[in-house]
Amino acid sequence: MKLLDDDPDIPAQINIVSAIDVIFAILAFFIISSLFLTRNEGLPVNLPQAQSSQVQQETRITVSVTAEGEIRVDEDGVTLETLQDQVRQQMAAADTSLVVLNADEAIPHGQAIAIMDRLRQIENLRLAIATQSHRNPSE
Repeated sequence: MKLLDDDPDIPAQINIVSAIDVIFAILAFFIISSLFLTRNEGLPVNLPQAQSSQVQQETRITVSVTAEGEIRVDEDGVTLETLQDQVRQQMAAADTSLVVLNADEAIPHGQAIAIMDRLRQIENLRLAIATQSHRNPSE
């Protein structure tokens, strides 16, 4: 028995809409995952601005001071009395002499000086102060 096919032959088509959806999903995944590849050092603090700030590209120890006055060496919480011992241990372990003070601009000036004074008593220590780069619009 012969069946009659009344429909004319429709040419074969490739539907790429679903392929585009998959490509955009993969693209979104890579964009979002690349945001987490940044290196985060220290605590999030509001840094003061300076026109002469420079980026240090060396292994370093970060001493962070939050607006509430909490002191941390890298991610470890310390007190002002134990700051020198903790920094000495980190210097020996990391084989570095650069310590970056990452202090919030809201902390009292006296507390920043006390921390810097304790750090400067450590032999062979190089101290840097973290700032945000501030560019003058007229330049």
